[in-house]
Amino acid sequence: MADQYLRWRDGRPSHWMQLYETGKVYRGLMETASLNNIVTDSAAASSAWGGGHRVNNDSVNVGPNGEHYEPILVSAKKAGKSAGVVTTATVTHATPAGFIANIPGRWQEEDIAVQYLEREVDVMLGGGVRFFDAEHRSDDVDLIERAKQEGYAFVDTTEKMKAAAHNGKDKVLGLFTHQHVPYELDRLNDADLKAKVPSLKEMTQSALHVLNRNSNGFVVQIEGARVDHAAHSNDVGGLIFDQIAFDDAVGAAMDFAESRDDTLVIVTTDHGNANPGLNSGWNGGHDRFSVLSQFRGTHSAIFRRLNEDSSLGKIWEVVGEVTKIGISRARARLLHDALRGQYDAPYHRFSNRNALLGQILANETDIGWVGGQHTSDHVELAAFGPGSEGIKAFNKNTDLHGLMAGTWA
Repeated sequence: MADQYLRWRDGRPSHWMQLYETGKVYRGLMETASLNNIVTDSAAASSAWGGGHRVNNDSVNVGPNGEHYEPILVSAKKAGKSAGVVTTATVTHATPAGFIANIPGRWQEEDIAVQYLEREVDVMLGGGVRFFDAEHRSDDVDLIERAKQEGYAFVDTTEKMKAAAHNGKDKVLGLFTHQHVPYELDRLNDADLKAKVPSLKEMTQSALHVLNRNSNGFVVQIEGARVDHAAHSNDVGGLIFDQIAFDDAVGAAMDFAESRDDTLVIVTTDHGNANPGLNSGWNGGHDRFSVLSQFRGTHSAIFRRLNEDSSLGKIWEVVGEVTKIGISRARARLLHDALRGQYDAPYHRFSNRNALLGQILANETDIGWVGGQHTSDHVELAAFGPGSEGIKAFNKNTDLHGLMAGTWA
């Protein structure tokens, strides 16, 4: 849908689909199961790539009997390479952690932060000040100060990040928000956020600039995390604009790699989520994107404004202001009930406020959902550069570990 939206809005394909159109990549499907479930969570999914073994959902490179599998960024460091993670989630979230950490529970983000410093990850860019700052950590340990003492440049704005990247720094810790980085749609529509918080493309460019100083190479994982979060929330504005932000990062990675003959780029996702789709029929197909182009915020922006006043009139007013869609009072009343836990959909997964708002807005966008959780779908997988010929028509998620590590074995 992001590709279709870009063709409608900008008259161009997405960077990802353009790789297919021009035949620059090897392409296949990848299945995504974890050790104990056909529907994976992000910790097990990233561990399949990072540690090369399937683990149970919620585990990060720790097997069911306590086995520890060496994460690929640890292997890369042993081989003399630099290592990095870039994400729009907290930097200690499940997906980046799968490339670095060994932890029995993905939610142990304070412990994951400690492991990052112990394992000397060179570049960390994303959200999650709360897991490094002594004021918010349960053990009162100041990991930001420790990082500075160990030679990291600590940055918390776009300007500082770009300065550190171009001032010869080899190690950068960039934490731009207390929790996750804002959704791209919200960032673009808030002047203060846009000035302070970098886009995923900007983080990608800075990370590559720093990591490329190592003549022995590097491994970096770059994640558009909030695509997944938006799907969980049935938030079409969050979904499409964060997918476009990820696609811009793909473009930046390819700009770096295409002029070289020594860089493997893999583009994929660790699982599906909520199966959003454009269901227009006679209603006009991609012309419905004109409605989406009017959005000025995500569900999160709407519900933040309704925290203090969620009266029926306020719901009608805020939804209209943020989405430019005028909803009926009857639908506003349904949302009013959902905000109070008094709405019960026939399919119970659609009873919460996010799912209901997604259903209400789908009347105008024609983009619907099958639920609000991860799915078992096979996913797209593309690769460019040395080693990319190892991509098969059908791949296990654990296959990617060997493909990556094989480039320097």
